[in-house]
Amino acid sequence: MRFSRILGTGSSVPARVVTNAELCQKIDTSEEWIVERTGIRERRWIAEGSGIGSSDLGAEAGARALADAGIAAGQVSLVIAATLSPDYDFPGNGVLIQRKLGLKAPATIDVRQQCNGFLYGLSIADAFIRAGVHQHVLVVASEVQSTGLDVTDRGRDMTVIFADGAGAAVVGPSDDQAHAILSTHLHVDGTHAEDLWCEFPSSRHSPRLTKEILDEGRHYPRMNGRVVFKHAVSRMQEAVNEALDANGVTLADLTLLVPHQANLRIIHNVRDALKLPEAKVVTNIERYGNTTSASIPLALDECRKEGRLPAGSLVCLVAFGSGFTWGSALIRL
Repeated sequence: MRFSRILGTGSSVPARVVTNAELCQKIDTSEEWIVERTGIRERRWIAEGSGIGSSDLGAEAGARALADAGIAAGQVSLVIAATLSPDYDFPGNGVLIQRKLGLKAPATIDVRQQCNGFLYGLSIADAFIRAGVHQHVLVVASEVQSTGLDVTDRGRDMTVIFADGAGAAVVGPSDDQAHAILSTHLHVDGTHAEDLWCEFPSSRHSPRLTKEILDEGRHYPRMNGRVVFKHAVSRMQEAVNEALDANGVTLADLTLLVPHQANLRIIHNVRDALKLPEAKVVTNIERYGNTTSASIPLALDECRKEGRLPAGSLVCLVAFGSGFTWGSALIRL
């Protein structure tokens, strides 16, 4: 039976570190408030005026993943690019990353599942490889959100959370379940679409953006924090248990849980509900903020580089985000 496996990972974050103290100079907030509400102490934003796009960070992460996997550019036949902050409305980031990496003739797929983007991309790669359609797939999740945040008191709740970064994985074939993506599980409930969204620009309106909309700040992301928090905690627990049950393993068998880095309080609530020890739950939101689609592959790459995931490790990835969408993947590295 044919399986797929992660052959290599890579990540990229901007050099600019934005501390809570810096944000406090622009927004009526405090270090204590930000840490208590989110767990974030600093995040990475692109340098102002640098012109760096999410495809640039994505290409850098992708190049590092290819090098880590020992896969030449010519061996990649599909690029899956996940982001909520593409360089342009169109074309998507997939073709830009393909061009920047010098990949000769791959297909590209763009995924718009926000915080679940990497999991959706990984699921697509797994299905294509299992079916024998593709041999090597590059999955890239990248975000530049700092240029789309309202850095005023009005946008405080969102601005202190979101950050820039990228993570990538090379997925290839495996004939051994001891090193494979064991299963992926994806879900959606669109009744909550407006509880975490960015309303404008919108093709439902002509023109898609007006001075009035800009003045009202309706082109900035908005969130019903209480609703998102409640659903995130319950759905992420469900998704973890679903992945374990599907493969006949238990929480005790798990090497690490790598959750989407949405909010430290959400992660701690999920950890406590699952009764997992702190050492088994990965967090880096304190240093990177919420990098949305990039948070899971960035954390996964960091764990691998730190030696926390030796061969044979059993890892569960889990995410929840806008849509609402949520999902999980169980992987034997």
